[in-house]
Amino acid sequence: MPLVKMSDLLEDARQEKYAVGAFSVANMEMVMGTIRAAEELKSPIIIQVAQVRLPYSPIEIFGPLMVAAAREAKVPVAVHFDHGLDLEYIKKALDIGFTSVMIDASLMPIEENISLVKEVRDLADKYGADVEAEVGQLAGSEDGSESNERIYSNPLDVKLLYDKTKIDCIALSIGNAHGLYKKEPKLRFDILEEASKLVPIPLVLHGGSGISDDDFRKCIRGGIQKINVATASFNMVYDYVSKYCNTGKRDYFTMSSAIVNGTYESVSKHIKVFGSNNRA
Repeated sequence: MPLVKMSDLLEDARQEKYAVGAFSVANMEMVMGTIRAAEELKSPIIIQVAQVRLPYSPIEIFGPLMVAAAREAKVPVAVHFDHGLDLEYIKKALDIGFTSVMIDASLMPIEENISLVKEVRDLADKYGADVEAEVGQLAGSEDGSESNERIYSNPLDVKLLYDKTKIDCIALSIGNAHGLYKKEPKLRFDILEEASKLVPIPLVLHGGSGISDDDFRKCIRGGIQKINVATASFNMVYDYVSKYCNTGKRDYFTMSSAIVNGTYESVSKHIKVFGSNNRA
């Protein structure tokens, strides 16, 4: 199955009313576990890495691995650069062969956000790649180092961003947050409903770890077609590796398999909730 564009996966999801999981990965084992789950469940998927993770997973080394794994997969796989913060790294991802990139200018005023997104759109067009951007600021941060006050998305800003840039999907803040939630989030479905009516493209939900299954399904019905999952998978991997280490055994390859299996369990669960199984 060839490496695919994210927009193709999301348009199918939009038509059929399901969501595609965008699963953050950090090493070869996590890539293997994610693709294994997708293949067994016959699901299209997105594998992604965020710029803040690059000190641990250098894009020059890890990026080609992600692209190669996608090309060898038996299901459609898009490779996405998540939460890009500057053009240098976005260009590196595109040079490597990532099929989509996200520029995160959500902290900027909307006009500055739009200006930077336009630059990324122009660059990505040269590679035939898709672009994601964000309106509104989620609580927390991708690496868990911050706890910002949430700024809800203004649906009119979502429309303005699309109208000015014609990007492929937009992430918005409706009460979701990066990392684990201290209590069950109260999502603003009214914001999602209004934004979905104003733009003809798929919307994206970041901070998928900890949202209830029912709320996931309600988000999908409301226009969300891409859902990011990171913390849930990282925590499941930690649990699997910890369980192995607590046996007192010391075999690297068994520990490596624990990483694969932990990722597989997390990804499998989310694929079923998102309704993307048997869609490949």
